[in-house]
Amino acid sequence: MMIPKKDKILVYSYLFKEGCLVAPKDFYKPKHDEIDVPNIEVLLLMKSLVSRGLVNQTFNWQWFYWTLNDDGVEYMRKFLNLPEEYVPNTHKKKAGATPARVGPTPGDKPEGERDARGAGRGGGFGGEYREASGAGGRGRGGGGF
Repeated sequence: MMIPKKDKILVYSYLFKEGCLVAPKDFYKPKHDEIDVPNIEVLLLMKSLVSRGLVNQTFNWQWFYWTLNDDGVEYMRKFLNLPEEYVPNTHKKKAGATPARVGPTPGDKPEGERDARGAGRGGGFGGEYREASGAGGRGRGGGGF
């Protein structure tokens, strides 16, 4: 299928800008949701990029998900004549992004606090606890035949 160069540039520039692309598996859909080109052209262009190893593809619930890999970023820069400073949104690192901590760090226990299972008081249950049945809690039923 012959795809016009302007449509190819629209799809490639959107893919490079975002770093990922999503499209339904609908060959008869007149337009893609995000790009003003027919959906079949998006599917075929991305199929070509996947076969060249420039894009990673995931298919789930009749939707295609594509993400640019490092080779794809280089190819898109060459094709769109972009300088090295431009990177896709998915490849950008957020400056100073540290996860917020809520509560103490894992493994730290305040002084004098015991384990959740009651390890500080001689086990989980009191000393007089016994199982109600003689089976010891293995499986279902008592097997009274």
